[in-house]
Amino acid sequence: MIEYRLIRSSRKTIGMQVKPDGTVEVRAPYLVPKFEIDLFVLSHEDWARKQLAKQAKARASAGDIKVMTPEQFSRLKKLAKQYIPGRIEHFARLAGVSGRVRSVSIRCQKTRWGSCTAKGDISMNCLLMLAPKEVLDSVCAHEVCHLLEMNHSGRFYAEVLRIFPEYKKHNAWLKKNGPVLQSMVPR
Repeated sequence: MIEYRLIRSSRKTIGMQVKPDGTVEVRAPYLVPKFEIDLFVLSHEDWARKQLAKQAKARASAGDIKVMTPEQFSRLKKLAKQYIPGRIEHFARLAGVSGRVRSVSIRCQKTRWGSCTAKGDISMNCLLMLAPKEVLDSVCAHEVCHLLEMNHSGRFYAEVLRIFPEYKKHNAWLKKNGPVLQSMVPR
């Protein structure tokens, strides 16, 4: 069985995630017995191994990855704070939700490229500044559309494609190359 790190919480279901650093995290409710968690991991082991292989392939294809210095990383975050809010506002206007964006924060998240709350707080990953502009725009469009649909339903993706028709292409780039961007963060 694949090795994993177990995190218990008040969630209702068991979930598994392969992190950019190659660790497998399993999140489970407090009261679920360990043997049930192990059975879940066994039943999803093929999926996890495929994800690990994809990440390894992406890292290998990137060649020698240059880790940013703390100074470079600080400049990247500063640039992101100057640039990304304008892109969010652009897509908010296209989606018709301009007045609903309450705040835009810039972070360096390990597992998310962006997030949006129902109150209109949007958080974006500064590492998107290292991706092609269209990739960053695809994440901006995605997060803004959550102000219309707070889920990942067909209606949600219809809105995303309405304001950013090339979304699928650029989202695929991010899935393929995201682990490389993550590996550039100074530790």
